[in-house]
Amino acid sequence: MQTPEYESLLCKISDTYARGQFLAHQAVSSYLLETYWKIGQFVVEFEQGGNFKAEYGKALLKKLAADLSLRHGRGFSLSNIYLMRQFFILFPKFQTSGISDSLTWSHYCELLNISDDMERQFYEAQCQKEKWSVRELKRQKQSSLFLRLAQSKNKKAILKLAADGQAQENPQDILRDPYVFEFLKIPENSRLNEGLLEQKLMDNLQSFLLELGKGFAFVGRQYRITLNNEHFYVDLVFYHRYLKCYVLIDLKVEKIRHHDIGQMNMYLGYFANEENVEGDNPPIGIILTREKDELLVEYSMYGMESQLFVSKYQLFLPDREELRRALEFALK
Repeated sequence: MQTPEYESLLCKISDTYARGQFLAHQAVSSYLLETYWKIGQFVVEFEQGGNFKAEYGKALLKKLAADLSLRHGRGFSLSNIYLMRQFFILFPKFQTSGISDSLTWSHYCELLNISDDMERQFYEAQCQKEKWSVRELKRQKQSSLFLRLAQSKNKKAILKLAADGQAQENPQDILRDPYVFEFLKIPENSRLNEGLLEQKLMDNLQSFLLELGKGFAFVGRQYRITLNNEHFYVDLVFYHRYLKCYVLIDLKVEKIRHHDIGQMNMYLGYFANEENVEGDNPPIGIILTREKDELLVEYSMYGMESQLFVSKYQLFLPDREELRRALEFALK
């Protein structure tokens, strides 16, 4: 018989087992990281002791890969040994270099392939903050998230972003410009309407939430609001768990117009007065558009106190080199 006492026992055992599995996995991951770091240390110290030239170093790694693979099987490919060596070089003190046991060796393999120290530091911090899987880390690297976030910041803010990851303390912190929707696999020159774009985003909601960033919870699409018996529809509504506010998103496939901004401002007023409950902060409005006239946006928002933003989106991955040039200019 399923008594309350038995149910309590069952829950205790299940919770303890689940936690034990998690800790065991974390411990294995931590020991594996330390093992690979030590292997990298042995290789580097051997090279330094023999005063190896670069070409001899490459030969050493090839020989180690062949001999260790014969002894231990998988895990000692040439690329893996090279990464272990890089691991030690980039994190020379295992206990004090910030190596996180919340990340796996597969995470670090992705991070070690980033040559820029600031960029690598950002993705490492963001992985820990947002608990990205390796697949999510790959996608954010590919979409140049760090460079996109950095391009609108000054030097001090860029350095803080690289050191600490992306903060989420005010509405500006959750914005990206541009947003990248390459996961929709829509050809750049295809004819697109707002309904199709919205449907594609909903069909790829997991990827869309990853692009939006941490903290977004989906509320609804075509969210109806009624004023004086007239119905209006907000394309997408989210709630941000950390900023504790609604986030309203309108999609535009053509150039933004001044009345689009006025309409979003009306939506924000409605949510602030009709949807917010005690503890909610003022809502945020984001208009996502293919084309953005900065001057029109500035004049259309003149005098507005609402948290209303206009960002561009694109259907293809950004030009990484162009973003990097912009970053280098900002850091001068």
